[in-house]
Amino acid sequence: MDNELTHEESTFINFRCYIRDSKEHGYRWVDIKQLRFCAESADDGELLSALIGHEQFRDDYAGGGVLPDGSRHGPYWLQSINSDLYESISQEKAVQILREWVGSLGGVSTELEADLQREVFARVAAADAIHYLGELGDEAIHDWGWVHDCFHELVLVDRSVGRITLIVAADD
Repeated sequence: MDNELTHEESTFINFRCYIRDSKEHGYRWVDIKQLRFCAESADDGELLSALIGHEQFRDDYAGGGVLPDGSRHGPYWLQSINSDLYESISQEKAVQILREWVGSLGGVSTELEADLQREVFARVAAADAIHYLGELGDEAIHDWGWVHDCFHELVLVDRSVGRITLIVAADD
């Protein structure tokens, strides 16, 4: 593919910043990475492959950040992930997955809801295509990948602005 992805920006929403009671669960977060691509080129499979090959994808989401030579992505060995594993889903299904995850521990604060709406749900609504990485099975989980209780990954493609957005929502 003759289409380089360029990392544009990242946003991190830590649910711990929104809780008032320290006894509530605070190990829940959303990480959003936006990358640019040439809007008129590449099909979604090529874009997913380019994303998987990009250094921003080499993030174990366990506090170490992006490791350019890393071999992990979230709970998975990087080598276990390819573009064929992503399922194309509707905006409604993406919202359902995220809403069920957000709501599984009860209600959220008004501030958190506003940030999720702006940073996550508005991006889902603007996407031309949405791809979901389901669970890959035990053989794909790396040596300490079990630290993630829940791991949801969406890849949003917005061709009108030439942007691919990787959204990871997880508990650890």
